Amino acid sequence: MSKSFDDLLAKVSTCSKKKLAVAVAQDKPVLEAVKAAKERGIADAILVGDEAEIKKIADEIGMDLADYEVIHEADVQEAALIAVGLVHDKKADMYMKGIIDTKSFLKSILNKERGLRTGRPLSHVAVFDIKGIDHLLFLTDVAFIPYPTLEDKVNIINSTVDVCHACGIDMPKVAPIAAVEVVNPKMPCTVEAAELTKMNEEGQITGCIVDGPLSMDLAIEPEAALHKGATDRKIVGDADVLLFPDIHAGNLVYKVLVHTTEFKNGCILTGTSAPAILTSRSDSFETKVNSIALAAVVADAMAKQN
Repeated sequence: MSKSFDDLLAKVSTCSKKKLAVAVAQDKPVLEAVKAAKERGIADAILVGDEAEIKKIADEIGMDLADYEVIHEADVQEAALIAVGLVHDKKADMYMKGIIDTKSFLKSILNKERGLRTGRPLSHVAVFDIKGIDHLLFLTDVAFIPYPTLEDKVNIINSTVDVCHACGIDMPKVAPIAAVEVVNPKMPCTVEAAELTKMNEEGQITGCIVDGPLSMDLAIEPEAALHKGATDRKIVGDADVLLFPDIHAGNLVYKVLVHTTEFKNGCILTGTSAPAILTSRSDSFETKVNSIALAAVVADAMAKQN
């Protein structure tokens, strides 16, 4: 079971070598991460984009392009379609955003002929290894679905649980987060949290333990459960997955963790037929490398299921 990103990186070494397709690859931070991923044995890469620009950046960072397949396509939209098509056609295992706007990247994923559609809605999971917490925390959805419906939340749980399983967490504990840990009809997210818990108990949501609504302290701090007399809950400060009621709550918690804790993290899109890496330009170098490692582990698990 992966309890840290070090464990996750060790797990990568037991997987078959994966290949990454990068859309519009002429981006220095992305190429630096791709280079490090290859050097660390995480993944090889196919670079799709403006070959002259890719070569210029590669020379700057000491990246030997002889070690990579480079496909020249100067048009941004077409480069994305070529890269995502490589994953669609099983010539690559994962898809990564280069210097292309998010809207165009997502449009390529949703392309009917060459994309990575599954029928599930796309969502986003951020995996955190935080000093002081003895296991990985999976945060969802912090970046994609603004106001998830109950049906959306079921899909988000299912997709995130698949990521947990790929990381070796066989029965992840999912905490639908709210401001309080009791159902309040005036707070719809608490009502939906209770519905999700019931669906889990009745076998409609499987492969995990759902317990909600839960306040954040009860989800991540065992002492809080003791002080609040909530030690009879299924989750007593040991949640693996934090399911947020909306993008505001998720994004706020994500940014607080990034700016106030000692951490490692990685992020991927879920609901796709292969892992998609949608990193921000503000993400650190290590976050980009960790995201590739996370995608490699998930890609390996998906390959074994197919």
